[in-house]
Amino acid sequence: MTRHPLKVTSLARTLTKTHVNKQRMDKLTPQQRHKTMASIRSKDTKPEMVVRRWLWGHGYRYRLNHPRLPGHPDLVLRKYRTCIFVNGCFWHGHEGCQSYTIPKTNTDFWVNKITRNRERDARVQRELAAMGWHSITVWECELKPKNREKTMESLAFTLNKIFLQDHNAKRYIIPEQQPMMAAEPNPRNEVKNNPQAHLTKEEEV
Repeated sequence: MTRHPLKVTSLARTLTKTHVNKQRMDKLTPQQRHKTMASIRSKDTKPEMVVRRWLWGHGYRYRLNHPRLPGHPDLVLRKYRTCIFVNGCFWHGHEGCQSYTIPKTNTDFWVNKITRNRERDARVQRELAAMGWHSITVWECELKPKNREKTMESLAFTLNKIFLQDHNAKRYIIPEQQPMMAAEPNPRNEVKNNPQAHLTKEEEV
């Protein structure tokens, strides 16, 4: 199924109200915070590798970061016409997740940055949908050991459901058996069953 685009109206105000008030104390200095954020990779992340290894081990084949698709999706499964995004909960603003907490320092910067990320995610999904692609988002917190297997099984189920729907799978019903009939009657059988069948009209008279 195609994921519905995220609602982005008044997003900055929502982020400020819902997250700044409940944020944790940031014990890092601005320099330490910058170094920590800069060290986070955007490709081949640990959550992404978990998804890739599981799918490959279960027979799913994919392409990585397709350059011709909007947003360069993490995984592209052409057979299923599906793009998979493995998102970090902090960077993409996962609502209700404990891993999504705005830093105490430079709060406005982080609110604006995450707002832009979420708006871009929504725009990319709309563009993919217009091209006939399905989009599935797998969140980092859903891949923790206690949730990992359930998340991946759900992902596999969704992929298979998409495949069946897109290919208009039909249930085939075996028709009732009917007696076999020859295209033309066998003349020999007619003579055997009716000795008079071989007589001409004159002989019958």
